[in-house]
Amino acid sequence: MKKKQNLRDIDTRKHSGEHSHDDGHNHSSPEKASKFRTYLPAIFSFVMLIAGIVIDYFDAFPFFEGWVRIIWYVVAYIPVGFPVIIEGWKSIKNGDFFTEFLLMSLATLGAFAIGEYPEGVAVMLFYAVGELFQSAAVKKAKGNIKALLDVRPNEALVYRDGDFVSVNPETVEVGDKIQVRVGEKIPLDGKLLSEKASLNTAAITGESKPDTVAKDDKVFAGSINLDGVIEIETTKEFKDSSIARILDLVQNATARKSKTELFIRKFARVYTPIVVFLAIGLTFVPYLFVENYIFEDWLYRALIFLVISCPCALVVSIPLGYFGGLGAASHNGILFKGASFLDTMTKVNTVVMDKTGTVTKGVFKIKDVVNNDTFAEAEFMKYLMAMEEQSTHPIAKAILEYKTKGADFEASEVSEVAGKGLKGTVNGKTVLVGNKALMTSNNIEVPAETETIVESIVMVSIDGKFAGYVTIADELKEDAHEAIKQIRKAGISRIIMLSGDKDSITKEVGREMGVDSAMGGLLPEDKLNEVERLQKVTGTTVAFIGDGINDAPVLATSDVGMAMGGLGSDVAIETADVIIQTDQPSKIAQAIKIGRSTRRIVWQNIGLAFGVKIAVMALGAFGMATMWEAVFADVGVAFLAILNAVRLQKMNWK
Repeated sequence: MKKKQNLRDIDTRKHSGEHSHDDGHNHSSPEKASKFRTYLPAIFSFVMLIAGIVIDYFDAFPFFEGWVRIIWYVVAYIPVGFPVIIEGWKSIKNGDFFTEFLLMSLATLGAFAIGEYPEGVAVMLFYAVGELFQSAAVKKAKGNIKALLDVRPNEALVYRDGDFVSVNPETVEVGDKIQVRVGEKIPLDGKLLSEKASLNTAAITGESKPDTVAKDDKVFAGSINLDGVIEIETTKEFKDSSIARILDLVQNATARKSKTELFIRKFARVYTPIVVFLAIGLTFVPYLFVENYIFEDWLYRALIFLVISCPCALVVSIPLGYFGGLGAASHNGILFKGASFLDTMTKVNTVVMDKTGTVTKGVFKIKDVVNNDTFAEAEFMKYLMAMEEQSTHPIAKAILEYKTKGADFEASEVSEVAGKGLKGTVNGKTVLVGNKALMTSNNIEVPAETETIVESIVMVSIDGKFAGYVTIADELKEDAHEAIKQIRKAGISRIIMLSGDKDSITKEVGREMGVDSAMGGLLPEDKLNEVERLQKVTGTTVAFIGDGINDAPVLATSDVGMAMGGLGSDVAIETADVIIQTDQPSKIAQAIKIGRSTRRIVWQNIGLAFGVKIAVMALGAFGMATMWEAVFADVGVAFLAILNAVRLQKMNWK
């Protein structure tokens, strides 16, 4: 069906450019006047209709009959009926004959033709009011999505020629230094040059509490600086920034319709002409079979049939449900790239996840420090840190973050033993730092307990004797355990971990988290083969969650691909169907719940619309329903469906 353009479009035009704010400010007087003008035709028709019904009922004015009565109800009809008739005529000129505009025009003009003036006005009035409510509901449902437009930064203070100057963010280059004042939005992604910053990242992550970041940490465009002037070095151009990517994804998401939505639209195109011809048949066919055929009675029944059958409750409430789902998800830091993925998410029964960067932080940390009685832990770590200061390995960085500083310990004559570790001198003592192979090649006896350690291990010997070891592990994200718990609670029958990391480490993390199975040492094609094997099992719908470039093939192949939006690579984010902006694995279960809530609302609306309409259609065909019941079956059901869809914006999926 053609997109509705009458009263609802008037409402949209009146409010174009407005955004929804929760800052407590009142709308300006011009905006209030605009809203009043939008509702004025319906208010005028309502007052005229009620006055006419009261005069009819009490027979208060003898002159209120004949042409006076007709003109009164025509005047009441025109403000709400004329725009609908015009839209119906435009649709016919464009080759689209069977629209709801035509249904409502035929029904109401037919009511006037047989003298049912109040009912003709009432049907069109309630239709117009329904349109206004639909407009308001759609606007509110899109509010969470459109609110993102408000966080699009429109200027950047960039350091040029010895001073900070205001420029368009699109002209800022990678590596430029920018300044952000208190209360301003960060215009581009970058790394913090200042010592620390307190940021409101709600637009990016959906998290309301301020985020404290330290020097050299990543910061994202759209975040609001809460405390002090900060300086940032840009790492991406504006078009590649987080906020630009989010806006692009969300704006495109509303264009990707679900199968249910597409079906209803196609159904309405077939359904409406069928209804028109059935109404014509209901008017004339009884003449051949009914003994006391009265044309006006059967025409009235046909008009009731037309009013009841208007598909607006389906055509509006279903997209509205999906708008609500997409908006609710984006408000919670989850971006669906289309309504179709909300549907697919409800069918997921197997969750497959990567390890590093997905359930772990992707940052090495010291897990255990084990030293013998020769040295205290602090002294032992000073020897180790003095050696590691000469290395650029990621494990060395983790060791150097240890709480004890080794300023009075200095390494010299440090050399790298290929594939084994480092050899050098610290404070006159010979120190070896590395793996078991390094110890063995230098005849250093290693404790048997180290054989069972699955984490990365750094062994240390001092002057030819084993001094101890440090285990290094990737730290689990704070909500990793809760994520598995919530996924189970959501009814997911199988959780699998696939990783390119060592198999022993992957299995240990899998055991700690409580997944069903874990496999490590996998290449990208191995992950792909495993997911494809799962998909071949009848009734299996797989969601894969990853973050790296190596996850892109699996993200594309799985039924639903989910990427971590913060740590995730650009390739993974582009390939995925769903993006978790907060990098929190607990959002996986939340995405499933939002998908299920959305689908439940949509099917409730379908059941409500069909159930009530079929019942009242049957009553109308047998002469047991009036135009007033028809109004309820059309506008009332549409209104109830809208209220039901709006519930999505109030739900909590924590």
